Amino acid sequence: MPMAEEILINFTPMETRVAVVENGMPQEIYVERASRRGIVGNIYKGRVVRVLPGMQAAFVDIGLERAAFIPVDELVVADNGANSTGRTTTSIAQVIREGETLLVQVTKDPIGSKGARLTTHLSIPSRYLVLMPMNDHIGISQRIDDVDERERLKGIMESLLSESDESEDSCGFILRTVAESVAENELRADVDFLRRLWRNLKQKIQSASVSSIVYEDLPLHMRALRDMAHADVERIRIDSKETYQSALEFAQVLVPEIVDKIEYYPGERPLFDMFNVEEEMQKALGRKVELKSGGYLIFDQTEAMTTVDINTGGFVGHRNLEETIFKTNLEAATAIGRQLRLRNLGGIIIIDFIDMTDPDHQRQVQRTLDRVLEKDHAKCKVTGVSELGLIEMTRKRTRESLEHILCESCPVCEGRGSVKTPETVAYEIFREILRQHRAYDTESYLLLAAPSVVGYLMDEASDHVAELEAFIGKTIRFQSETQYTPEQFDVVLR
Repeated sequence: MPMAEEILINFTPMETRVAVVENGMPQEIYVERASRRGIVGNIYKGRVVRVLPGMQAAFVDIGLERAAFIPVDELVVADNGANSTGRTTTSIAQVIREGETLLVQVTKDPIGSKGARLTTHLSIPSRYLVLMPMNDHIGISQRIDDVDERERLKGIMESLLSESDESEDSCGFILRTVAESVAENELRADVDFLRRLWRNLKQKIQSASVSSIVYEDLPLHMRALRDMAHADVERIRIDSKETYQSALEFAQVLVPEIVDKIEYYPGERPLFDMFNVEEEMQKALGRKVELKSGGYLIFDQTEAMTTVDINTGGFVGHRNLEETIFKTNLEAATAIGRQLRLRNLGGIIIIDFIDMTDPDHQRQVQRTLDRVLEKDHAKCKVTGVSELGLIEMTRKRTRESLEHILCESCPVCEGRGSVKTPETVAYEIFREILRQHRAYDTESYLLLAAPSVVGYLMDEASDHVAELEAFIGKTIRFQSETQYTPEQFDVVLR
């Protein structure tokens, strides 16, 4: 039985948010801020600023703060020498040179300290198809697994492409998952739309200046209509009248079959409150995720990878420990699949399930995880259980995670997730006072520090302070500064 699915679109001039809700539970959340829209899918007329033969890659200026990165595999090479692994064997120095102009598309947003990642294999999506201007291949989404349907779709596309004007550039197309069971006239409309778009784009490219944008992907609310509104979606609710009108106009041209599903939501209660999306967003920013059984998950996100640790918590079960562990792991597998989508986590993900001795239990937990990952729009690959009993997987990362969009590193701990104890800071202060004593001649010292540190020095460490005063022959006064972070202090000579 298909799940009841809704798409909620919350719009303000500063920010657009989209939530995918299944059976009343938020599964995916997307946030796009007007001040820094993502650039995945954008096409630029770039300039090669540096070629790195050792890395088989190059840096390209596309007009952003940091130069973008393109590996040789992402360059369209006329004579693509490839080895048995499918990777090009051509040296990058033979393909491009510094100062050259290059038409490139962004495949990954700049994340952290890394610049955007690029390709010259351009692709422009519509409702059912993806246009690939640089080749003439017809591809079909792997998620359409019915052999007869794949043959039908391929036949339609070959027929449509044979009708094209000889003056048209030869272009390839990929049929997206939503193209399954779609009629020929709808595919024809998409082919015509994409060809018109590409013709206009070619004219724009001719006159565009170097390091400038020539094609920009749609704003978030329109991408949601194009990419997420499949047949099982029952409703698309939009809480802004203006956005609702523009969504209707867009849908009538590109996705007419969803027009009747689009609704304006004028309710007094905020749309995201009504479906608990706000609450789920707050939970998705925390490390700890509670499970109904009493167990919990701990998510730790770093630049290199994300780790997920599963704990039984207070859940002891009714039968035995093995049964308790098995039930906790099963529940955790389902929760992890949902959390990866909610948090939009990408890259390497290591999952540390609680150790199970029963091989059948291990298989069932892995099957459960595989099943929930099948619903994920992002490509996931589970490599199985490592020698340490960890499940290793990857999830394709194209945009920043929810945490990276909504949060920044803590200025107190600088992203470490911990701060020094008052005792540690107190000992640092003692060492600093001794350094100052050896270097300068002064009558006394004034210490400025956070209240917790001053409290520790005047209470638990008062004996040590007295010993230090006796040793240096100077008095030390304390001043509590509420604006200071726990690790911040100043020693002032008086």
